[in-house]
Amino acid sequence: MAIRKNDEIRLTITTLTSLGSGLGRYEDMAVFVENTAVGDEIIAHIIKVKKNYAVGKIKKIVKASKDRTESDCEVSQRCGGCAYRHISYEAELREKKQSVTDAMQRIGGIDREAEAILHIAEPSHYRNKAQVPVSLSEDGKLCAGFYSKRTHRVTDCDDCKLQMKEFSPIIKAVKSFIAENPVTVYDEKTGKGLVRHIYLRRGAKTGEIMVCLVINGDDLPKKERLIKALTGTDENIKSIVLNINKEDTNVVLGKRCITIYGSDYIEDELLSLRFRISPLSFYQVNPEGTEILYSKARAYAALVPGETLLDLYCGAGTIGLTMAEDAGQVIGVEIIPEAIENAKQNAEINGIKNARFICDDASGAAKTLYDEGIRPNVVILDPPRKGCSEDVLRTVADMGPDRIVYVSCDSATLARDCRIFDSLGYEVKEYTAVDMFPRTTHCECVAKLIRKEN
Repeated sequence: MAIRKNDEIRLTITTLTSLGSGLGRYEDMAVFVENTAVGDEIIAHIIKVKKNYAVGKIKKIVKASKDRTESDCEVSQRCGGCAYRHISYEAELREKKQSVTDAMQRIGGIDREAEAILHIAEPSHYRNKAQVPVSLSEDGKLCAGFYSKRTHRVTDCDDCKLQMKEFSPIIKAVKSFIAENPVTVYDEKTGKGLVRHIYLRRGAKTGEIMVCLVINGDDLPKKERLIKALTGTDENIKSIVLNINKEDTNVVLGKRCITIYGSDYIEDELLSLRFRISPLSFYQVNPEGTEILYSKARAYAALVPGETLLDLYCGAGTIGLTMAEDAGQVIGVEIIPEAIENAKQNAEINGIKNARFICDDASGAAKTLYDEGIRPNVVILDPPRKGCSEDVLRTVADMGPDRIVYVSCDSATLARDCRIFDSLGYEVKEYTAVDMFPRTTHCECVAKLIRKEN
């Protein structure tokens, strides 16, 4: 009998998808149910039926999986930030490692498992950056938190379990400032109102904090009161910035920043190096996990003195600079001018003389270096989620490096690109999953590719 909307069916969850939903089968029909665990036996209420699958929600848990646990966050069922607070962290790690392995085998044709899944010791309060949308609820309540799943409705949350604990009192202080002063809140529907986001960054090693208000305007009324409230809340606040974003867009940050207190940046330490972080700088959100990831990438690079390292998609130069002492020279490439300036500053701050940085897209810079006769021994790739274009992959292969280290936040695009590299003469020697984003569906991965002998 075909499944219909509003049916209630008994279902056993057999696996989790890459998006975190549980999957079970009912009369050969795939049924997806959020907030389930492998081994759960449930009564599912069907809310959507398509030709090849159905979607349900939990009506009743008949028998709970051994992986299931009580969520430690009261809004986790409504908020879109976490996907795995209802299962143990051990189960999450197991599922993520398997998901990366499945993608590499199925898409990449790589006949081996991930070497391991590396992770931080404590999977809570690890995020050193918060982008907190601000809005008014239908009953006029001021809300700041995360967007609810598949909506732009803000779930109010002052104490997110993903974000560093120091952010909670700051968010409360900003909300009090908005409520007590002539400051309006942005409305996406009308495009009116001033405050859009509370944007926070913190240096895990230095403790320095930046508070940035994203506003739909050119100035903030009574900003001296905000400065007083914030500096009285946490003495480690070193920078307060207004970011101007008057566009009708879902992009959080605008391009213009105005510092109203302290410095234009904060600093942090990573693998014994010091880095400057401005509002627009890219900097990994999990500091402990970043050191784990970069250390694995460094081990895969296996540089020896005198070798040349090419760091494509270098951002503020963090990966390449952490390997500079192993190399003869480091060449970083990034298309964003501000990131290149950050990279140059970071090299100078740390006294690194053997690094240079080029502002260009990865394909253009790789071709330029190839035409200059530069043949890197090692190429580091850390592209956006969409992966590399085939043009970039071919240019890298043409440069003939001995080793390629590919860092990816999407194992599917990594697997796709590794298959292309295989056709260009490079094979995956090993790869490792790194859980940079505990309790979410995202998982980082780093692969080592070597040139085939033939």
